[in-house]
Amino acid sequence: MAQSDLLYPENPRRRQQVNRLQQQLLDCLADSFHATNKLIGVLNMHLGCRLDFIEMKRNGTIKENCDIIIHAMINIQKELQKVDEALKDKLEPTLYRKLQDIKEKETEKIAIVQKVISVILGEATSAASAVAVKLVGSNVTSGIINKLVAVLAQIGASLLGSIGVAVLGLGIDMIFRAILGAVEKTQLQAAIKSYEKHLMEFKSASQKYHHAITEVTKTVRQQMK
Repeated sequence: MAQSDLLYPENPRRRQQVNRLQQQLLDCLADSFHATNKLIGVLNMHLGCRLDFIEMKRNGTIKENCDIIIHAMINIQKELQKVDEALKDKLEPTLYRKLQDIKEKETEKIAIVQKVISVILGEATSAASAVAVKLVGSNVTSGIINKLVAVLAQIGASLLGSIGVAVLGLGIDMIFRAILGAVEKTQLQAAIKSYEKHLMEFKSASQKYHHAITEVTKTVRQQMK
């Protein structure tokens, strides 16, 4: 048993908590990078976007990596906003309202978009129409992406933000020391509670984001058969 554990008998339990939480954080970060790149690939291929793919900085901090994802998501939202504005401009008001109506069938929405997608993109494909419907006529941009951006910003601004990704991967003792170096020992328990709260929100938002992107890619594959 370490000397610090004799002085602070709760440390072993806290190490276990930190070990579990740091693995969740790394998994969620990796999933968010993967899902974002998948979405970027779909947008570049089917909506004619020129978005850059992103890569996790293994030697960067949590904040730096959160900022990379946030920046990519903001650029994605800008591109989708352009498509939304173009659809609003080219479609009759009644047809545009149908795109926003959750009660309308997805097949009907795709047919509506396909009427004008060639004017917007220069070509008409059912896959492009499906992507536009899935992303513009849904809560992916207004709800899911916004939520994930907000959670990432909170994590970047928290105690976690200053910790390096490489440190997280080195094991329990290194991350434990990193936290101890940033806070008083008496504050460690509160720090871990904050850690848990942020990660719970991050995990939930990340899962919804990943599921939404999976649904988009599945729909695109169906349209291309």
